[in-house]
Amino acid sequence: MTKVKQVGLLAAGCQPWNNDVCAASGDRFAYCATLAIYIYQLDQQYNEFKLRSIMSEHKKTITAISWCPNNADLFASASADNLLIVWNVAEQKAVARLDNTKGVPAAVSWCWNSADGVAFVSQRGPLYVWVYGNSDHGVTVHKEAHSFLSDICLFRWHPTKKGRLVFGHTDGSLSIFQPGCKSQKHVLRPESLEGTDEEDPVSALEWDALSTDYLLVSNLNNGIRLVDSEALACITSFCFPSAAASVQCLAWVPSAPGMFITGDSQVGVLRIWNVSRSTPLDSIKLKKTGFHALHVLNTPLAKKAQSSCSPSKSQHTSSTSEAVPPPTLSQSRSFSLPPGHAVCCFMDGGVGLYDMGAKKWDFLRDLGHVETIFDCKFKPDDPNLLATASFDGTIKIWDTNTLTAVHTSPGNEGVVYSLSWAPGTHTSTHSHPYTCTHTFTKVTFQWKWFCVCFEGDLNCIAGATSRNGAFIWDVRKGKIVTRFNEHGKNGIFCISWSHKDSKRIATCSGDGFCIIRTIDGKVLHKYKHPAAVFGCDWSQNNKDMIATGCEDKNVRVYYLATSSDQPLKVFTGHLAKVFHVRWSPLREGILCSGSDDGTVRIWDYTQDACINVLSGHTSPVRGLMWNTEVPYLLISGSWDYTIKVWDTRDGTCLDTVYDHGADVYGLTCHQSRPFTMASCSRDSTVRLWSLTPLISPLLLNILTNQPWEKIIGNTDTAMVPGSPPLLCGKVSRDIKQELEKLNFDTTTKKLRWFSECFSPPGGSSNLWDLVSVIMGQDDSLLPGSYSRGVMHMKHLLKFKTSEAQELTIIKMSKFGGGIGAPSKEERLKEAADIHLRLGQIQRYCELMVELGQWEKALAVAPGVSMKYWKKLMQRRADQLVTEDNDDAIPYCIATADIKKLVSFFTGRGQLLEALLIAQGACEGNIRPPQTSAINNTTNDVENRQQYQSLLHKVCGQLAEWYFQDGRSVLAACCHLAVDNVKLAMSSLIRGNELELAACMGIVLGEAVDQSTAYCLELLARKYMTQPTWELSTDILRMIPENHILLAKVCAFFTGSTAEINQLHEKCSLPSLEECKALAEEAMCDGDLFSAVKFHLLTSEPENALKIGIDRVKEQLSGSDWIVDSVHPILDLLSYIRTDHLLMPKFTEARSELLILCGYIGGLLAIRRQYASIVPALYEYTSQLLKRREVSLPLKIEQLSTELDAWQACTQSNSNPPSESQKETFQCLERRILPVSAVLCGADYVTGSNLPSHSDVQLSCFTGHRIQGPVFLLEDGKSAISLNDALMWAKVNPFSPLGTGVRINPF
Repeated sequence: MTKVKQVGLLAAGCQPWNNDVCAASGDRFAYCATLAIYIYQLDQQYNEFKLRSIMSEHKKTITAISWCPNNADLFASASADNLLIVWNVAEQKAVARLDNTKGVPAAVSWCWNSADGVAFVSQRGPLYVWVYGNSDHGVTVHKEAHSFLSDICLFRWHPTKKGRLVFGHTDGSLSIFQPGCKSQKHVLRPESLEGTDEEDPVSALEWDALSTDYLLVSNLNNGIRLVDSEALACITSFCFPSAAASVQCLAWVPSAPGMFITGDSQVGVLRIWNVSRSTPLDSIKLKKTGFHALHVLNTPLAKKAQSSCSPSKSQHTSSTSEAVPPPTLSQSRSFSLPPGHAVCCFMDGGVGLYDMGAKKWDFLRDLGHVETIFDCKFKPDDPNLLATASFDGTIKIWDTNTLTAVHTSPGNEGVVYSLSWAPGTHTSTHSHPYTCTHTFTKVTFQWKWFCVCFEGDLNCIAGATSRNGAFIWDVRKGKIVTRFNEHGKNGIFCISWSHKDSKRIATCSGDGFCIIRTIDGKVLHKYKHPAAVFGCDWSQNNKDMIATGCEDKNVRVYYLATSSDQPLKVFTGHLAKVFHVRWSPLREGILCSGSDDGTVRIWDYTQDACINVLSGHTSPVRGLMWNTEVPYLLISGSWDYTIKVWDTRDGTCLDTVYDHGADVYGLTCHQSRPFTMASCSRDSTVRLWSLTPLISPLLLNILTNQPWEKIIGNTDTAMVPGSPPLLCGKVSRDIKQELEKLNFDTTTKKLRWFSECFSPPGGSSNLWDLVSVIMGQDDSLLPGSYSRGVMHMKHLLKFKTSEAQELTIIKMSKFGGGIGAPSKEERLKEAADIHLRLGQIQRYCELMVELGQWEKALAVAPGVSMKYWKKLMQRRADQLVTEDNDDAIPYCIATADIKKLVSFFTGRGQLLEALLIAQGACEGNIRPPQTSAINNTTNDVENRQQYQSLLHKVCGQLAEWYFQDGRSVLAACCHLAVDNVKLAMSSLIRGNELELAACMGIVLGEAVDQSTAYCLELLARKYMTQPTWELSTDILRMIPENHILLAKVCAFFTGSTAEINQLHEKCSLPSLEECKALAEEAMCDGDLFSAVKFHLLTSEPENALKIGIDRVKEQLSGSDWIVDSVHPILDLLSYIRTDHLLMPKFTEARSELLILCGYIGGLLAIRRQYASIVPALYEYTSQLLKRREVSLPLKIEQLSTELDAWQACTQSNSNPPSESQKETFQCLERRILPVSAVLCGADYVTGSNLPSHSDVQLSCFTGHRIQGPVFLLEDGKSAISLNDALMWAKVNPFSPLGTGVRINPF
């Protein structure tokens, strides 16, 4: 099991340079980035699209993708490395490859006449057909589709007329082929091009499925035409409202004959057309950036009806998103689209699925890098903001909590190789993007800005480009404010803003210079190298020292305080060019370098020597990162697609991560969250990782209140080879200092602060805020970030009202709102929506009036009062009368049903239907309600009880949504929001967030004692290994009733007699000899459980086997046994030392123990609803019964009957269970009672839903590919998912391989 845990994924955007880059089939859609294909699928339970897989075997740019029309699981892709692959999407694997396509395929399409035939074409042809299902994988050439006079842009088979085929060319012409008919090559050019040599490429081409001859053609400059391919005539030329509008993508709407859609290429306007008219029926602006590709799903999505069961979630969008409901339809636009979903791909990499009927996004993945990401850095004063630099010419800023892009640079910079944030002066784990105020002065220096930072940081990023020099991007203003051109047109490979002196920026370039300048452009030093300089890094301890990496294989160190341009040190030893260099933040004078020779070298500046060579990568090393708390931890990323974690004390590789699908370039972590790492790659993704498993005993030392010497130390102590990890950085020292100032509540603060330091983004701070609220903390002490997360129910009204008021009064600043700032209208609408959800109806109405949306205001006004409604009606009528509008008449009729309106709006949120009801009331069809005498006090109490029940239900559903999305911490937050502390603990335990759960449980105290004890027991099992046995016993001593638990640990402990007796003494247990006597005494007294316990604690623990197993056999032979009477003694027996259990002379006893543990484990899995492992446990038990000679009251037939009954009664299937199956299952239910709701539900760890390029392991339970973390069994080959391993270990501690070895996946 890997020690580095993936906790987040920022997916790539859709590439904008090839035509067929998106496709859809059924409930899936796909798009391709440069090197990978992203498959999204509809989650039927929650009506949302989730990323299911990333498929990548292409080494060069993917040029086209195509979904098989006859088999929704088959998919084809082609790339610039002359490779064509057929994929099985369901199995996430390539099923066929064509390694030489004889040219780069420009387009790919499945053949009309063959279920396993794929056609492809490159440049001027010919068209090849590959029947991959044949044994010889034959490739044939289309008889006529060759010898073209112009390059091919794309081609399309006719969907119904067999063999009919059309090609679109770069000269604007079409070529049409039909078996048995004369070929028509290079026809139907736009009229304006006839007789000229001008080119106007065909950008889109689609057959009309209802006609054999009609097709839509789009030319890049000459717009859209409907042409008759038989008559070779243009039927209709479609006109755009603006001459500036142009189109390069279109698609028919299958559910609406004659209707099609287009996407503008300059601005993201979706236009709806009908072939019967030459102008669009409607135009909807979806984004500021233009469309690149469109695809309409052939069949409507089979989505379940939206109800209150499916919690609504905010759609995070970026600055370019403008997807808003359309205005009220006028007579000229009074039509509605049939249901249809369009896959929309935009020029900025954004991808979405737009519901045209409802005019809303069903899914929006807004913004995303479409090419290699070369660098990534966290914002110095905010660990939740991550900036990335890409080959696509942009820098993007991501919120790591929501995994969404919040800002993007203007772009058009060529390649951005490197970035560096302006240095911050403080860090705060509670800071929020751009909430700090910053003071700085601007002075004009020629065309540049001179910025001097007095407080905080500049909210600026320096970037290094391939052709445009270096620049400073002011994030708040959204523009480039400074450029540096000292390197001319040479590429700048690295830029570094000094963290000790904010006025200095260093760059290194292909021109062989490392240049140090002030931010106003004054050059301070130009250090000449003999070849290109690829990396530079400022010393963490000396503001005047900088190191560089050069193509000449050397590392150099320069000292800026002297006037010399010669290096102080030159380190030699690498066998190829040196790329990045990094100074250690904790060890003065220590730096590392990564090279194309595949090694990382550690250099000691003070000794002028290489002190270690880290070998293991098989390709050039790019990413380098020292940990800021543990001085020996170093992480490297390579072109071999891996990330390696090193212990630099002895050069050991602690872990290798294979999840990226291409070269790994950038690695970074934030000082205040030192064990969360971000990585970026040529696969265009950014991934977030937790390094906490590498140092997990540290948090347990904190949890068990060990002395500070076991938690925080100096670097000399930490660097002793083999010594346990110690924290040596600034954050840990700061926490210790703050704790020493406190006079009370130190345990809570200690657990919280260290827990937040160790935890990745995704809700840990939110969780601790809620714990503080539950524990009675003053609300004024809550941080500003609290209101942006999951809030406690008592704060929802207060904080949301404040938010609504803030949105109402905010005005645009002098410089505008910056990138992504909403307009005043958008802010007012958002504020109004909040007021409505809070039941503050009058404020909602007034805001709607201010927005000019009178109908909505009037529809809900009766919820305030009839008097207010009449007054508002009069105001509206007055306005309409002034405008001489006859619509004023119905507004003068005062009639409505107030209760239905209030209930409708606040309860269901369906504004359109409410508007219809209001209109009906205006027309007099709904009579005013009659007042009646009702006991209002009783009614209020009943309503409160109903609302409380509803609140708990909704929070539970939202918690389950978070949990199934791999975010167990946020799931726990939802339960804490309604004071359900037990379910909050359950969410963390099921998500295997055991350390966090234990910390929270200790703080919450008695209310969750049982859950905390169970969590600590699992943690003790985790550390039942060398060298952490004592830590395991320390954890168990925190549990009040711990005698049996300590006995289990001591029974399993392997060591010498003296060591065992020493552990017994520590756990207040008798010595080995004393245990032997106590075992015999317990047997005489008939206390079999105690006899088994004490036998296990002797030097001959095998004596416990016969006693315990015979007792269990006796119980199972009866008819009225239950699991809780059998399990305790089996659980105790399972702690027998492995070396004794595996002795050959105990084969029969071992077999019986494994079978009994497997069977009872299966029943426990049914009790806990571990549905995925129940069949595996029954199969495991059956196989052992078949293969081992045992004498047990269990039969294979009985197991088969029980499993069939469980499946028939609990699993979804078409056949109802038989009476005998119901009876069998009822018997099982009696045996497994009672069921604890807190411990029920499958485990689902963070990262389980994240696709990985290393998902190549097949589960030995199911035979299917494992998605998410994998757990390798003891043979080093067999694998199961970590989720299954955790559930298995909780109900049966022995390995699924039947070896008798215990598994420890915790």
